[in-house]
Amino acid sequence: MQNYITNELQKLTAIPSPTGCTKHVAEYVYRQLASLGYEPRLSNKGNVSVILGGEGNPLVLAAHLDTLGAMVRKIKKNGRLRASAVGGHKWDTCDGENCTIHTRDGRVYTGVVLNINPSAHVADKPVKKSEPNMEILLDENVNSHEEVEQLGIQNGDFIAMDPRTVITKSGYIKSRFLDDKLSASILMALAKAVKEQNISLKRKFTLLFTVYEEVGHGGSFIPSDTREMLSVDIGCVGDDLECTEHMVFICVKDAGGPYDYAITSRLICLAEKLNLNYAVDVYPHYHSDVEASLKSGYDIRHGLVGPGVYASHNYERSHIDGAWNTYQLLSAFIQAL
Repeated sequence: MQNYITNELQKLTAIPSPTGCTKHVAEYVYRQLASLGYEPRLSNKGNVSVILGGEGNPLVLAAHLDTLGAMVRKIKKNGRLRASAVGGHKWDTCDGENCTIHTRDGRVYTGVVLNINPSAHVADKPVKKSEPNMEILLDENVNSHEEVEQLGIQNGDFIAMDPRTVITKSGYIKSRFLDDKLSASILMALAKAVKEQNISLKRKFTLLFTVYEEVGHGGSFIPSDTREMLSVDIGCVGDDLECTEHMVFICVKDAGGPYDYAITSRLICLAEKLNLNYAVDVYPHYHSDVEASLKSGYDIRHGLVGPGVYASHNYERSHIDGAWNTYQLLSAFIQAL
């Protein structure tokens, strides 16, 4: 199952999906779930959901498929593109990154993200790598606004950064957009295990793959009978935190406030019982899909778990140990009353 998780991760990260441009990744997840013998559903806004089985006391596990990215804001006179960030995109992490530009009629062009004065042999002083000072150079022979327009590129076209996904022999997982495609891969592994191992579920259990998490409303619509919901998203690694890349994290409070005491306590007890490598942390700068559900008025108990990931919203790194600890905790949770 560990190989399945990493294989699915590589397939998911290979599909560009900045928020607002998620049709292809949602279709992929839909097809994969259908191929396992399930009957997935596609919501009007593009979320994918599937009921894995069970009855009563409905539980939802949610991960998101959308990622950070950008959108063409302006075609410059010199044929370069000024971009507008989608989600909490950090431009200083993308200087020199390859990217793709996706037009409304389906054409895809490659390019590179650079600051406006990138040459060390030319620049008198470093350029602040903020959005106004970053631009996209197309890998096309264009030097004017008009030449770019002739390619079919226009304002509002999406820009996706290359993920550069690498799985090392030592088990490290490096890629852009582990947030949250690593968690989505773990949920797909759960779906595979339930079907192939004929796991008996003691409650109604639904997987939800959302497509607007990075802009705050991915989980704003969930099944109306939901009683409990876990967001499965990345765990942060850094100062004042216990989580490492090898752990599953259990969040007890983030920027939206405390998570449900009973659920977090159950998760902690399960992690202890299973002897998992886990951490309990507070994330003051974090929001999750389940908070969007709460703000939409759903009367649910909520929690947040996931694999430890270093350098969030950057070129991120995790480890198969963190993914596997997360999988084992979630597998136990869905089978418990």
